[in-house]
Amino acid sequence: MHQGSITVVRSFVLPVSIAFLNYQIRITMDSKRFLTILAVILGLLLLISLYFNFSQKGQKENLQRENVETNDALDVMTSLRDDLASQVDSLSQEYQLLANENEGLEGDLSKLKTQLNQAQTALARAKRASAAELNDLRAQIQELMSVRAGLENSIRSLQMENDSLRQRTGVLETDLAVSTEQNQQLSRLNESIQQEVKRLTLANFKATAFQVDVQQNSGERVTARSRRARSISVSFDLTNVPSEYQGVRPIYLVISDDKGTPVPTDNPVRATVRVNGQVTEIIAVEAKDINITDSQRLSFKHELAERLRGGFYRVSVFTDIGILGASSFQLR
Repeated sequence: MHQGSITVVRSFVLPVSIAFLNYQIRITMDSKRFLTILAVILGLLLLISLYFNFSQKGQKENLQRENVETNDALDVMTSLRDDLASQVDSLSQEYQLLANENEGLEGDLSKLKTQLNQAQTALARAKRASAAELNDLRAQIQELMSVRAGLENSIRSLQMENDSLRQRTGVLETDLAVSTEQNQQLSRLNESIQQEVKRLTLANFKATAFQVDVQQNSGERVTARSRRARSISVSFDLTNVPSEYQGVRPIYLVISDDKGTPVPTDNPVRATVRVNGQVTEIIAVEAKDINITDSQRLSFKHELAERLRGGFYRVSVFTDIGILGASSFQLR
């Protein structure tokens, strides 16, 4: 029991015992029974007192032990309280810092939201502008692809044309080389003709405006192709002929190749001409007796008996006293 309970018992039992004892004494002071009862009562009181003293001692020890434990617990709780107080203080400071940081972050967040809205608006405008620009770029790309296709076609055409031109250039170069050689041959032939004309022609009795045309079957069309040549037309002028050379004279038309071989004919005319005492034998394809006057233009037209091969040919016009003139032509 606690100390308060023991005090209550004492305050109740002792007065009762004393009152009862006084009462017995008054009634039976000399009674043995009284003594016995008194002894019993005293014994009981002693037992009760011993019990209460023992109980009080145990309770005191328990109280002391509990007080020690309580003090230890109080020490632990005090230490825990101080630790918790320190933690609460630290947490309070951290909370204040976080609160301040949170306030700053809320301001930053507001700014970021504003910036984000501005960025989204700018992005939307950029997307719209990009879409328009993209469509424009697509149109430009389509146009450029069309132009490229046209250029590629033009390049292919030019390549084909260049290839053709290269081939034609090669042919032309070959033809040029051949033409150069032929021109050289023609020059040599003309030089030979001029030397012969100079040697055999009289100074004051010779042909001028000498012209040779190779003609086709169809009318007067001129050609230079051997496979189309059908006739040869020759014309020339005789002007200021001295009187001693005038009168009827034979005129001979001679056609030969560059080697001097007469062209084939059905009716060759063989004749002898003499110039300055020099006699020359000729084979003519045509012959005419012409009344030579002071001035006149004469012409021959010879139908070819056979088709001529390509090459150089010479045409000469003779009289009985010399050569009037000569020229050359080429057939391809």
